[in-house]
Amino acid sequence: MPFITFEGIDGSGKSSLAKLLAKELEKRGYKVQQTQEPGGTALGLELRQLLLRTSGEPPCPEAELLIYEADRAQHVNTKIKPLLKNNFWVLSDRFYHSSLAFQGAGRDLKIQDVMWLNQFAAGGLSPDLVVLVDCPVDVSFARRAGRVADRFEKEKREFHEKVRNQYLKLAKDESDIFLILESEKKSLDSLLKELIDELNKRGLL
Repeated sequence: MPFITFEGIDGSGKSSLAKLLAKELEKRGYKVQQTQEPGGTALGLELRQLLLRTSGEPPCPEAELLIYEADRAQHVNTKIKPLLKNNFWVLSDRFYHSSLAFQGAGRDLKIQDVMWLNQFAAGGLSPDLVVLVDCPVDVSFARRAGRVADRFEKEKREFHEKVRNQYLKLAKDESDIFLILESEKKSLDSLLKELIDELNKRGLL
């Protein structure tokens, strides 16, 4: 069964689109499991608190990356791979491309190091499709206004610009598995239609 990941800067609409796709697939009779990184497992939820909290000592960039990779290894081995073996569609809100964008570009860590750790943690698993829900940083900030921000959402505009630009570069470099959906001026329903069309085109539906 397909493994689909949803990527993008915070406030892009990726989580909402993943939920809509899950509902649509369930209507069609498929077994579907939504999950997320960090926090897709019980251990992952504990690691998520460490990563996103705004109090206490923050991890240095290298420690931050390693915590994400620990979450990912647990996620892949105890949840994603077993679900795929049992014929579930797995929809993950973030996967290893997030580390390339947030820790690689945002934290200025070496991309080669992030890539190696990604492959180690994922155990060779890669998505069948990466849905990049993209929007300008200004739009992201406006959409998130008024909600309680986590540690990453509190970062300065420059950080989010670097993350977004890295996502767009990844989508260009790995165009065979990426689908870019522009969310600034489109409704979620129209984005879902584009996504369903792409799934059909790729023979996943």
